[in-house]
Amino acid sequence: MKLHYRQLGQGKPLIILHGLFGFSDNWQTHAKKLAEYFQVTLVDLRNHGHSPWSDAFSYALMVQDLHELFSDLKIASPILLGHSMGGKLAMHYDMAYPNFLDKLIVVDMGVKAYPAHHAHILAAIHAIDLTQMTARSQAEAILRTFVDSDGVRQFLLKNLYWEDKGKLAWRVNFTVLEASMPEILSALPSNESFTPALFIRGLLSNYILDEDFDQIESFYPDTQFASIPDAGHWVHAEAPDAFLDVVLSFCLR
Repeated sequence: MKLHYRQLGQGKPLIILHGLFGFSDNWQTHAKKLAEYFQVTLVDLRNHGHSPWSDAFSYALMVQDLHELFSDLKIASPILLGHSMGGKLAMHYDMAYPNFLDKLIVVDMGVKAYPAHHAHILAAIHAIDLTQMTARSQAEAILRTFVDSDGVRQFLLKNLYWEDKGKLAWRVNFTVLEASMPEILSALPSNESFTPALFIRGLLSNYILDEDFDQIESFYPDTQFASIPDAGHWVHAEAPDAFLDVVLSFCLR
């Protein structure tokens, strides 16, 4: 699959993979700053953003999507950064193509399986009948009854756009992603990689706990951890300056 992407800056390649229900626009601000040091490529994964939709969805397929993109763009020895599901995909890619990455950065995602925890978001999406919507504010009002966090609501609403005059549509293929949730939340297959890795977590998030460190290190012996206070799962959005400091310190050394 030919993925949608955008590039900024020049130099060593740094690829950014968004998380579930996200797309490349979520990383524009960070990309502009990182592009002062690197050639940054922002990618929309399949069934997200401006990339094509498909009924087929798995980490193996997304790995091949990425490999095709890297081949097309003649990208070699990149730094691969992924948030949440994008972080799990980055690890899958590294395991599938050992010694290809220069460095790996995983943002608030471990190697373990996770329990289902998106039911309230999916319930909200099911409750929004876009054929009856005449304004984005109507969709936001429905989201408010399901999703308490204003940040999460705005994150989801970025995916809502006017497909035609008077016709709203989603940039996310929620139907396929909901059906694929067991795959999305699955554990990384047991393996070992010596790619230098950085795992960043928000201390207000429960995605990477202290007791997960040993398991992560068994997959990535050459790893370091960075914990950012006052940040949850969306570390990069909640503590952008601290996040960029950690990323640049790791990438430029």
